[in-house]
Amino acid sequence: MSPAPSATILFDGVCNLCNGFVQFVIEHDAAGRFRFASLQSVAGQELLRAHGLPLQAEPESVVLVAGGQAYTHSAAALGILKQLSGAWGLVGTLGEVFPRFLRDAVYRLVARNRYRWFGRQESCWLPTPELQARFL
Repeated sequence: MSPAPSATILFDGVCNLCNGFVQFVIEHDAAGRFRFASLQSVAGQELLRAHGLPLQAEPESVVLVAGGQAYTHSAAALGILKQLSGAWGLVGTLGEVFPRFLRDAVYRLVARNRYRWFGRQESCWLPTPELQARFL
């Protein structure tokens, strides 16, 4: 039996890049640490509100909610990677070597262009019945 999830990842449910990232996390989260919610969902909107984050129609950031705090942009992405199995934890740690303003600039560049580069879906991705319990 896996432990109870310790963090929640909020993601843009119509973004192909974001959905791919969620599937990547699921594949590499052997301990089952993460739960997921789209930013467009009621649960996602409630978590954004609870942490004083804007309720955006087209969000530009993955949000990591862990330890009572919300992390955005590169801090969220690296915080997620650090908790994954294999070498991904090391990648997350090494990424923190770069100053946050540089990491966030690259993050925002990708975020602004994600629909153009990776496409978008008409509706949010739906998890399989096996994964449903990990989604809010």
